[in-house]
Amino acid sequence: MAESSEGLGTVPEHERILQEIESTDTACVGPTLRSVYDDQPNAHKKFMEKLDACIRNHDKEIEKMCNFHHQGFVDAITELLKVRTDAEKLKVQVTDTNRRFQDAGKEVIVHTEDIIRCRIQQRNIITVVEKLQLCLPVLEMYSKLKEQMSAKRYYSALKTMEQLENVYFPWVSQYRFCQLMIENLPKLREDIKEISMSDLKDFLESIRKHSDKIGETAMKQAQHQKTFNVSLQKKNKMKFGKNMYINHDKIPEESSETVLKHSLEEEDENEEEVLTVQDLVDFSPVYRCLHIYSVLGDEETFENYYRKQRKKQARLVLQPQSNMHETVDGYRRYFTQIVGFFVVEDHILHVTQGLVTRAYTDELWNMALSKIIAVLRAHSSYCTDPDLVLELKNLIVIFADTLQGYGFPVNRLFDLLFEIRDQYNETLLKKWAGVFRDIFEEDNYSPIPIVNEEEYKIVISKFPFQDPDLEKQSFPKKFPMSQSVPHIYIQVKEFIYASLKFSESLHRSSTEIDDMLRKSTNLLLTRTLSSCLLNLIRKPHIGLTELVQIIINTTHLEQACKYLEDFITNITNISQETVHTTRLYGLSTFKDARHAAEGEIYTKLNQKIDEFVQLADYDWTMSEPDGRASGYLMDLINFLRSIFQVFTHLPGKVAQTACMSACQHLSTSLMQMLLDSELKQISMGAVQQFNLDVIQCELFASSEPVPGFQGDTLQLAFIDLRQLLDLFMVWDWSTYLADYGQPASKYLRVNPNTALTLLEKVYRGMKDTSKKNNIFAQFRKNDRDKQKLIETVVKQLRSLVNGMSQHA
Repeated sequence: MAESSEGLGTVPEHERILQEIESTDTACVGPTLRSVYDDQPNAHKKFMEKLDACIRNHDKEIEKMCNFHHQGFVDAITELLKVRTDAEKLKVQVTDTNRRFQDAGKEVIVHTEDIIRCRIQQRNIITVVEKLQLCLPVLEMYSKLKEQMSAKRYYSALKTMEQLENVYFPWVSQYRFCQLMIENLPKLREDIKEISMSDLKDFLESIRKHSDKIGETAMKQAQHQKTFNVSLQKKNKMKFGKNMYINHDKIPEESSETVLKHSLEEEDENEEEVLTVQDLVDFSPVYRCLHIYSVLGDEETFENYYRKQRKKQARLVLQPQSNMHETVDGYRRYFTQIVGFFVVEDHILHVTQGLVTRAYTDELWNMALSKIIAVLRAHSSYCTDPDLVLELKNLIVIFADTLQGYGFPVNRLFDLLFEIRDQYNETLLKKWAGVFRDIFEEDNYSPIPIVNEEEYKIVISKFPFQDPDLEKQSFPKKFPMSQSVPHIYIQVKEFIYASLKFSESLHRSSTEIDDMLRKSTNLLLTRTLSSCLLNLIRKPHIGLTELVQIIINTTHLEQACKYLEDFITNITNISQETVHTTRLYGLSTFKDARHAAEGEIYTKLNQKIDEFVQLADYDWTMSEPDGRASGYLMDLINFLRSIFQVFTHLPGKVAQTACMSACQHLSTSLMQMLLDSELKQISMGAVQQFNLDVIQCELFASSEPVPGFQGDTLQLAFIDLRQLLDLFMVWDWSTYLADYGQPASKYLRVNPNTALTLLEKVYRGMKDTSKKNNIFAQFRKNDRDKQKLIETVVKQLRSLVNGMSQHA
């Protein structure tokens, strides 16, 4: 049952598959047949049985159809057999007719061919004439092109090529000779490009060699123009003033205008003789090359090449020589080459369109300006000659004015000039330091003697000195200052002139120039002159007399500073009352020099005192004094008297301070002599002799060697020695010990330690003297009380010293 049910289920399915196979395309048969194998087992066998049955049915239907049409097919074959005989007859007739026609047309064909051949020849002749008429202009233009190439008329040759390509070649492009011409034109263009580029290279090489000449010409033109403008300004100023005054000498206006007119005429003649850049340089190679590359459509290549080469040349021009800073000619060549380079570029900028642009020239100038500033800053630092620095400044100004006239910004160059101005001032300061040293070396440090009115006027003309008392004196007489003072004053004015030279042509206002002059003058005074004075003061060979004269000189130089300020004011026309006007620092400069000289006076005076003290040759064991002061001390006092006579020209306080310092130093030196640790014993005779020397010192102090001291102020310098010696001379130890520490003590200035030290030396001297005289035993017997007193005093003094130490 199961198998029968399966068979019943598969039969309709097989019929469906067969219907699909018959009705669908062969491309879809595969999936249909696959469904047979995907079915139940034995389905394939059953399908094949069903397929065979279907095939048999179709064969039966085909056989039925063939049987139905068989009779008609037989009838058609029979009719075709009947027609074949008629067809063969017709073929024979057609062949015969064709043969007869061919025989009849042979002569006609021969004549026709002759006619055709003549017509072809006639047409060819006409065509050749037409083509030759088209080719002749082309050949003529090509011949013209060859002539232009031979004559080096390259721009015209390029125009001819354009006409050939655009007008003539299209007419005859099919001919071989035309193809040859067309193929030859690019080669001709390349030849033209190479030739024009070669001319450009020659031009660039030539322009590099002549840049310095071009720059020199341009700088001369700028300088002439500037001079002409300045002359016009002077002429305009002269119209508003009746007279000009130079160094208090009046120049009539009429004669000045005549001189100015003559100078202007000379400048006009010089301007006519100065050549322009167009006169010096033939720019035609650039124009030709630019036109040629423009026609060839390769203008960008030419522009890039030109700019690249000019940049290379710019780097070469901006490269300085190693020894450029040694001479001004080195700087001049450097500047003229740069100016020549940029003058050419400016000319190219204005006469060509697009070859160089303003942006390109600005970029090139900025690059060059940075290099120029770096080079000038580096090389100018090696310049030690102020004249060379000044010439460099003038060259920079002309250089800047020239390029500014061509539209290039030059503010950075003027900023650089301010740096160079500081360096110029430094070189001036170094130069004037040598000048001041020479002046100080040549000075005799003595007041200037004058014997007549003429010499007096000469000194007054050099230095602004005013002293009514000196004017009233009769000749011969002396100026209080030495010869270095007017020389220094003149040199300071020369320095101001030299500094002013650098400030000219910097396009700065009078206020700025005034400020520059005052600041540089202050540097001269506070640094250079002050340093030279201090070095002079510290030199070993400068004695007390010279130091005194130096102090006097600085006083007069300080008073002359106001005249230097007036001198600067007259130059710049800037009043000193202006808020921002810089004052000269002469007061502090010369005051410091005076203080240094005063200190050196005190030092040298003390050194001289030490030299005399070192000559002291005391016999510390003498039994009796000589009865007169020591010889070294009298020599010292005489020296002090003479030197203090020289001090009368010094300000009062300086002389008084020097005198007080000398007395104090002498007192200290004498005290140190008594308390010297190497001095072990002193006899009373030596103490008395020492007392005589101190008395002479006191007499010297009371004689008022320098006026101005009040009372016994100068004698107080020896008060410590006097009280100490009085204590030993009168042997008043009880009073000293009893009154010690009291404000009204008679021996208030005697230090216990000092008294103890000297007493021990005296005591040892007394014992040593007794031993030598062989009477020490008698001394002990007769002076036992005095010995005990000394021992008691020593103990008490030691107690005081120890108490002071513990209290401290």
